[in-house]
Amino acid sequence: MQVTFLTYNSTSHVCFICDWFLCPTFPFDPTIWQLQLCTMFYFIISCVSFILISKSFTHKPQCPWKEEMKLLLPWFWRELSSSFLVSWIKEVRLNATSLLHVPILFMPFKKIGLSSKVENIEEEEDISLLDLPDLALECILDRLLPSELCSMAAVCSSLRDRCRTDHFWDKHMKHKWGGLMGDAAYREWQRYVASRKTLILLDQSKKKGFFESTLQGVWTFPWFRPKLESSSRSRSSLPVDSIMAWYLSLESGKIWFPAQVYNRENGNVGFLLSCYDALLRYDSQTDTFQARYSAHGRRTQEENIEWDRLRAPPVDTPPYVLHVSDCLNELKPGDHIEIQWRRKKEFPHGWWYAVISHLERCDRNENHCCCHHSDMVILEFNQYTPGSRWRQTVINRKEHQEEGNEVDGFYGGIRTLNKEEIARWKRLWPTQILE
Repeated sequence: MQVTFLTYNSTSHVCFICDWFLCPTFPFDPTIWQLQLCTMFYFIISCVSFILISKSFTHKPQCPWKEEMKLLLPWFWRELSSSFLVSWIKEVRLNATSLLHVPILFMPFKKIGLSSKVENIEEEEDISLLDLPDLALECILDRLLPSELCSMAAVCSSLRDRCRTDHFWDKHMKHKWGGLMGDAAYREWQRYVASRKTLILLDQSKKKGFFESTLQGVWTFPWFRPKLESSSRSRSSLPVDSIMAWYLSLESGKIWFPAQVYNRENGNVGFLLSCYDALLRYDSQTDTFQARYSAHGRRTQEENIEWDRLRAPPVDTPPYVLHVSDCLNELKPGDHIEIQWRRKKEFPHGWWYAVISHLERCDRNENHCCCHHSDMVILEFNQYTPGSRWRQTVINRKEHQEEGNEVDGFYGGIRTLNKEEIARWKRLWPTQILE
């Protein structure tokens, strides 16, 4: 396309520049045409401005044809614009791919490049984890390890709330700590939670009192107080009564919990095949435990205790309380039991492994044995050599209470064992028979 301009002065120069910018390109390129069109508009505006300002450069009377040029200039501009745009649109319609570029024709060049980049990013953007259905997201989170759940909870507030729910942490709690968390440990955790909540409330009340006393009479705006109160609460803090908080407190060793230790004091001969209550704390660096015992009027500590030497208390009986025996009438030779024993009355009980044996007058024949009908029951501790004063003891199944003396100790309550408990005691059996 060629366009010729009639201007007041320097007509040939302007026409030459415009002709050069309006030369069509084949094949049709909308970007080049956009550049040509913008350049043409720039020179048209420059020429019009030059004609209007040129009157100030001379005081000679204008020629009549110049007056006509002023009148024809608006008409010429309208005809030029309309004819050019019509011809340009016709060529655009012939090229189907160029229709996509029509809306951005009059946009600045920087915005054109930016929008094209944004479109490419949107086309290549992957689906977000939060865009998944709730069931799919829960299945993914349910397969994560505790450390991975903690990392996922730090991504955003939505995942933080999901990853902290008890639904995911209950499984991890039972898998790692279920064998040690008995009723006593749960009560200890509840006391710890109550104390933590009390400390938090006291801390908040102190801060609130400090700010109120400091700002009283200074800040009188009605919106300041609720904003101050809301800012004191941290929404991102982990609830102290959640299972996740319990799990992390155990892992970090922040809390001590009650449990029982086999063969206490690192296999001391005086405690072989026994199990005593203790307060335990976990060491994640060595994957072992530290124990604190209360005996002989002093506290005894032990470190580097392995998992296989620990258990949750099988009965909810405190160490200084006599266990109520509900199995005495069913005891018979061959039964595996645990019995409470302590050296002195002021000491805590420990649970000792023993086996029900036959009476002396019994021939040990199962078809003729009547030991289970007798009131007397023989308890045998086979880890000691025959003839040792610790080898056997006798109790009365009908009148049994805590009985004994200061020399041989005091025997308390009895409980029978299942196959799993029996197998565990046998794994702890000493390599040598004790005197």
